[in-house]
Amino acid sequence: MAAPTSPTAPAGRRHRTKPSDDFGVFDDARTYYTSEERHINKAGPRTRTYSQNSLLKQLERVGLKEPFRRGSHDVNAVTHNRRFLVDVDSTLESLQEQEDTDQNMQITIEDEGPKVLTLRTARSAGYNRFDVRGTYMLSNLLQELVLAKEYGRKQIVLDEARLNENPVNRLCRLIRDHFWEGLTRRIDASTIEICAQDPKDWTANPRPRIYVPPGAPEQYEFYKQVAKDRPELDLDVQLLSENITPHYVRDLNSKPGLLAVAMEKVKDKETGKESLKGVPFIVPGGRFNELYGWDSYMGALGLLIHDEVELAKSIVINFCFCIQHYGKILNATRSYYLLRSQPPFLTDLALRVYEKIKHEPDAKDFLRKALLAAIKEYHSVWMAEPRLDPVTGLSRYRPEGLGVPPETEANHFVHILTPYAEKHGMEFDEFVQAYNEEKVKEPELDEYFLHDRAVRESGHDTSYRLEKVCANLATIDLNSLLFKYEMDIGRTIRNVFDDKLIIPEEFCVGSLKPGTVETSAIWDRRAKRRKLAMDRYLWNEAEGMYFDYDTVKKEQCVYETCTTFWALWAGVATPKQAALMVQKGLPKFEALGGLVSGTEESRGEISLDRPNRQWDYPYGWAPQQILAWTGLVRYSFVEDAERLAYKWLFMVTKAFVDYNGVVVEKYDVTQPVDPHRVDAEYGNQGLDIKGVAKEGFAWVNASYIYGLQILNGHMRRALGTLTPYDTFVKAVEQMQERDLAELE
Repeated sequence: MAAPTSPTAPAGRRHRTKPSDDFGVFDDARTYYTSEERHINKAGPRTRTYSQNSLLKQLERVGLKEPFRRGSHDVNAVTHNRRFLVDVDSTLESLQEQEDTDQNMQITIEDEGPKVLTLRTARSAGYNRFDVRGTYMLSNLLQELVLAKEYGRKQIVLDEARLNENPVNRLCRLIRDHFWEGLTRRIDASTIEICAQDPKDWTANPRPRIYVPPGAPEQYEFYKQVAKDRPELDLDVQLLSENITPHYVRDLNSKPGLLAVAMEKVKDKETGKESLKGVPFIVPGGRFNELYGWDSYMGALGLLIHDEVELAKSIVINFCFCIQHYGKILNATRSYYLLRSQPPFLTDLALRVYEKIKHEPDAKDFLRKALLAAIKEYHSVWMAEPRLDPVTGLSRYRPEGLGVPPETEANHFVHILTPYAEKHGMEFDEFVQAYNEEKVKEPELDEYFLHDRAVRESGHDTSYRLEKVCANLATIDLNSLLFKYEMDIGRTIRNVFDDKLIIPEEFCVGSLKPGTVETSAIWDRRAKRRKLAMDRYLWNEAEGMYFDYDTVKKEQCVYETCTTFWALWAGVATPKQAALMVQKGLPKFEALGGLVSGTEESRGEISLDRPNRQWDYPYGWAPQQILAWTGLVRYSFVEDAERLAYKWLFMVTKAFVDYNGVVVEKYDVTQPVDPHRVDAEYGNQGLDIKGVAKEGFAWVNASYIYGLQILNGHMRRALGTLTPYDTFVKAVEQMQERDLAELE
């Protein structure tokens, strides 16, 4: 729900225009609040607008009381759509003064105001009044007034339907019309000033900086010209080395910068000159400006449901650019992430996009490039040392790197590093520099940061499941994803490319030579080998679940993780294994608000010395829900998928209704009242709303609209009335009993 001057959102997206006499009650904010004619009251000559207390305050100033007119308070049901005449500034002031009692620019169930505010109706030209009641309507009023003010309106004619809108419909509408736009970025001359700034640049002289790969010389010249034409930016344009090594990346940490992503050639309509324009993508949350890995995939699932196919396609194009020029889909496109990837989802996203565009003339070329990029990534990243375990044939999150991860806050590793600084008789900062530059050798620290980098590559930073051991683990999540790669690549080569895919030189890696012909057979064999290895090392028949495998200790881990259900999403489980997982595994993870990341027993006791980790119990995350729902449906456990989806969506919807439209990164799925409050490291993204939420969080946005596709119509209606799952089930059972009784 970005303001009209949002610097990173592409112009002209999603804003629908209508004839002036056909106003849409639920138009997006830009359309709704920039239409002049919409906000002219046509009820009569009395066009003055009122705030809740504006007339009262005028009367108080002259020592009078407002005369009560029994007929002027509009309390009766009306057949027309009620609209209000509102003075934006004074009503906003009155609303905040009366209802926002904790003064945080939100109206929630925790505010202690009277929860009622009177507005004047438009049909009566402001003569009649109507009470807007309850947290939900008042918080929606706050949001609408903030938006109206952002779009420069002083007076508005406001539809009541925007205040009492079905919350499921409202959240879906906000995601579709506003949140995706608020999360959209492109990197080019129009945005480089903002995007090249790095809030994680802890160096003494932070400045905007971009690194361009040597394979994109036209981008290098483009950004050099931008820096020359706009010296006030102080933009530092650097050409990356062709040889990306741990030592090289470590040395870049003194000059961290943004990494270039895909661009397209465009012509200026006025001058006819050719230039470059950034290929758009979405970011996880509003504070980010760089491309992320699996966050982007999860968000794209929502984009595709909302027919934002071009934007989802652009994400695939950016992924392919990263593989072609940086060797992998990066954790994120900053220089300190050059050696680190994230959970791989490229084939699944590319195939989903292809299904939407396969009628287009270049669709096959798009899919071919994505498949070639995935094959290169598969061989050079996941099936190569150090990530490949040669004994089991399974893969691990095990990125290279040296020293302390520079993107973390300065005090993040104080408790780890201080004893070593004291051991060497050094000041803290002096020791960190000496350790990073390898002037001090500490093998134990090397081992600690090897696993820390692996945790971050896994996307599950952080969890007691992975702490101090992640780089040694053949995890169920990663190997499920790679099984899916193998199955997707084999099936696509067979069905789309007539069982023959030629590898061009730019995608060759390892033993692949230019002109090599890939067929489906070898990929089918790879998938079969991986499944056999996963059954041998990861599957536990007695527990009815998959577990991670420690390739150093050569033993199966005991931590119970929700990622076990990724095996269902990927299709690696047999029907018998799937049934066991639903029977034995699912009850361990199911909570009030959906699936919890891990079990409480596996996490262990929490204390001041052993605080909560955000990917452990009691927290639930959108990716875990989405993949589990999809996997359960795949194996025909539809009712289980519906139940879990309903619980998650109910929790998200209730927090949205009770807490001023909040949509956050993660939730405490065990809490019935305020699940958006998370007591773990990093806090929770999306909490700091000032009046109105602008972006939500990408994968929660996607999970919401994706989950609604899982629910049946009856469940969707119940969700809109905020019916708890247990209440819904009882109502359905009673209906079924009545139906049976009528048949007797």
